[in-house]
Amino acid sequence: MAKTLEFPALLRLIDERATAFRAAVLSAPSLDLPVPTCPGWTLLDLVEHLGKGQRKWAAVVNAGPAAAPPAEFAPDGLAPAPREREALLTWWDDSTARLLNALREAGPDRGCWTWWGVSESPQTAGAVARHRVQEVAVHTYDAQITQGAPHPLPEDVALDGVDEFLTTCCATTIAWPHKPADLDFHAIEGRSWRLSLDAEGARPTRLPTSEGLDAPAASARATASDVVLWLYNRIPLDSLELRGDGRVFELLRDWNPDE
Repeated sequence: MAKTLEFPALLRLIDERATAFRAAVLSAPSLDLPVPTCPGWTLLDLVEHLGKGQRKWAAVVNAGPAAAPPAEFAPDGLAPAPREREALLTWWDDSTARLLNALREAGPDRGCWTWWGVSESPQTAGAVARHRVQEVAVHTYDAQITQGAPHPLPEDVALDGVDEFLTTCCATTIAWPHKPADLDFHAIEGRSWRLSLDAEGARPTRLPTSEGLDAPAASARATASDVVLWLYNRIPLDSLELRGDGRVFELLRDWNPDE
């Protein structure tokens, strides 16, 4: 069974994806380009959003265990990002450096506030690092698509990303409001997951094999990158190879257990 990425690898991937994001912003003909995958946003908006997120999570990690994030570092309360490209990129580099420095100082096991308190992911700096890899990776795709040339997520990022999304964003003890169902996700790179949905909530499981298991209500097969991009609502469901009742995938995407 594949393990999650180790903490040093997560820090390296945050840095690598932040560098790729920077390159996409640097090569864009204008910061006013619309971001098709983030309706209503320009490339400048995207940089500001992601940079403020890096700064917020640096402050969260630095604060240690807490019942809420530091109020002064809520993204809406931070000063606007610079509007000139060179200054904006310097601000972006500093934003990522703050996050990486906070994570290195804290180490993977230090507790901190997170919004995913009822999921299967721990409330630790290590879990923050794992989630930030995905945030930066998906937003790098967003930045690249402004110029019509998005790259797939790197394989190690994407494989961990499917697992991270299911355990952080899907896992819950809040009852599934529809008919119980199992959904299987198959990455063509050789890993599979099952998400079980019923009155007890949502429970992801890594599958070493599908042999001997009850047939799921539906399954999706694609590259791990495309599975992650669908989970983050970047590509349509028909980009994946589906079997069974694909409508259950749409119900999952529309489900917000907190509402």
